[in-house]
Amino acid sequence: MAIRIYNTLCRSKELFEPVDPPRVGIYLCGPTVYDRAHIGHMVGPVVFDTIKRYLTYSGYTVTWVVNITDVDDKLIDRARARNMSMAEIARENTADYLKNLAGLGVDQIDEMPRATESMDEIIAFVEALMERGYAYEVGGDVFFDVAKDAEYGKLTNRAMDALQGDGGGAAAKKHAPADFALWKRAKPGEPSWESPWGPGRPGWHIECSAMSRNRLGKTFDMHGGGLDLVFPHHENEIAQSECCHGQPMAKYWLHNGLLKRASAGKVGGRAQRQPAVEDGPLTLEQIQQATAEKESRSAGAGGLAEMIEQLGGEQIRFFLLRTHYRSTVVFSAAAVAESRVALNTFYRFFERFQRVTGQSFYAVEYAQRRAEGDFDAAGDRLLTSVHEHRAAFLDKMDDDFNSGAASSELFELVRLLNKFVDQRQLEDPANRAPDDVQRLRRAAGTLREMAAVLGLFLRPPAPQQNAGQDEGLVQQLMDLLIELRTTARGSKDFATADRIRQRLQEIGIVLEDRKDGTGWRREA
Repeated sequence: MAIRIYNTLCRSKELFEPVDPPRVGIYLCGPTVYDRAHIGHMVGPVVFDTIKRYLTYSGYTVTWVVNITDVDDKLIDRARARNMSMAEIARENTADYLKNLAGLGVDQIDEMPRATESMDEIIAFVEALMERGYAYEVGGDVFFDVAKDAEYGKLTNRAMDALQGDGGGAAAKKHAPADFALWKRAKPGEPSWESPWGPGRPGWHIECSAMSRNRLGKTFDMHGGGLDLVFPHHENEIAQSECCHGQPMAKYWLHNGLLKRASAGKVGGRAQRQPAVEDGPLTLEQIQQATAEKESRSAGAGGLAEMIEQLGGEQIRFFLLRTHYRSTVVFSAAAVAESRVALNTFYRFFERFQRVTGQSFYAVEYAQRRAEGDFDAAGDRLLTSVHEHRAAFLDKMDDDFNSGAASSELFELVRLLNKFVDQRQLEDPANRAPDDVQRLRRAAGTLREMAAVLGLFLRPPAPQQNAGQDEGLVQQLMDLLIELRTTARGSKDFATADRIRQRLQEIGIVLEDRKDGTGWRREA
C-alpha cells in the first residue's frame, strides 16, 4: 500500500507519510454560517468524508475537524437585515448545514469547533504573535506584519509585491497593504469580546489557526478546503501558524475543485467537459478563475435540504464523487439526474440479488479494513475477476483519492455480477446451484466493501419526497396493466402487449420479464 497525495504546497504528488503514524489529523475549513447551505458547500465535506473513510479503511486512526465560522462581517450584516442577533442567525444556519451533511451521509467528522467558543485560544494566539514581533496593534486593531515572514507567499508561489491585502478603513492603519487583521476593534453595537487591545472580534484567518492547533497540534497531517481558499485564507494561516510555532502547520495541503453551473448545451458535451486533472504549478490566476466560476450564494442559496429530500442524499453524493476532487464539478439538473440513472444500475442488481439469494444486499457482510478484504480466488474465474476489479479500485484510490476513476470499477463489477447471474440462469430456481449462489454472495461482499469506502450503499435509500403516497394504488394499477399485457400475449395480440410496454417506458416505467413472472421498476 502506497498512498500518494497531491500537495498544493509543493505542487506535486507525494507519498503519504503521517506525522505520527498510525494517527492522522485532518482539518477542513468549514462554512461561514450567514445563510443556508447550497450544494457547493457540500463538495469539500463529501470529499473529505470519503478521504477519512479510505484512510480508516487503510488502517489509520483519523481525527477530522471541521470548524464553524459564527462571527463575521457577513453574519453581522445579515443579523441587522433580519432584525435578529448574530447568534440566532448562526444557530439557524448551522442547524441547516448539519442537516444537509447528514442527508449526504457525511458522518465522519469528529469535532466541529465554533469560533465564538474559541475566543480564549484565539486571543492567546494573537498575543503570542505580538510577543514574537510578528504582529502590531493600532487603535484596537491587530495586524500580522507580512514583511516579517520571509516565506510568505509560498503556497501560491507569489512574490510579495504581487500580493495585496484588504482595503477599507483599516488600510490606513497598516504598515503594508498585504498585512491582514488578526483582531478587529468592535464598532458601536457590534458583537464583541474583551481582549488586551479592547473589545473586538477575531479576524477570519486566525480562527482556523487557533482551532486547528487546539485540536490537532502545532503540526498535523492534512489541511483541506476549496480552491478559493488557497489565497488569502490558507496563505495567511500558514504565515501566522508557522511564525508562531517555528514549525510547519500542515504536512499536506489538499484543495478540492469548486462547483459551477453548466453552460447551455448537453451536459457531458464538449462545453461542459472539464480537462483531466494534471499535476503542475498552481498559479494564483488559476485560483482566481476557479473562484470566479464557483457556485455563488446568489445562484444557489438555500434549496439544498429540499433537493436532498426530493432526490435522495445518495444520488447527490454519488454525483459529487464521480468527479476527481481536484477538478471543477459542473452542476446542472440533468447531470444530477444522470447520476440517478447510474445508481439505478446498482439498485436493480440489489433487487436481483435478493431474488436470487433471498438476502438483502444491505445485509451482506463486508470487510471493514483493507487487509481483511483481500482473498484467494483459488482459480475461480468469477472471484479472480472480482479480485482484479478490487485491486484496480484500490490503485485508483491510492492515487490521490481518485473517486471518479475508482467508481468506474464499481460499474465494472456490477456488470460482471449481472453477467454471472445471466449465464448461470440464477433467476430460475431450477438452475440455482448452491455453489453459484455462494460465489455471488462472496462477490457481492466485495462490491459492498468497495462502495462503503465511498460512503455508498451503506443502507437502503430513504424514500424520496412523496414517494410513499398512494404506493398501494400504484401497485394495483401496475398489477392490472401487467395482467392485461399477459392476457394479450397469451392471445397472441402482440401489438397490444408491445403498446402497453412502450407507453409505460415513455413515462419512465420499465417492465422486466423473468422466470417467476413480470416485474416493474421506475427508470429514474
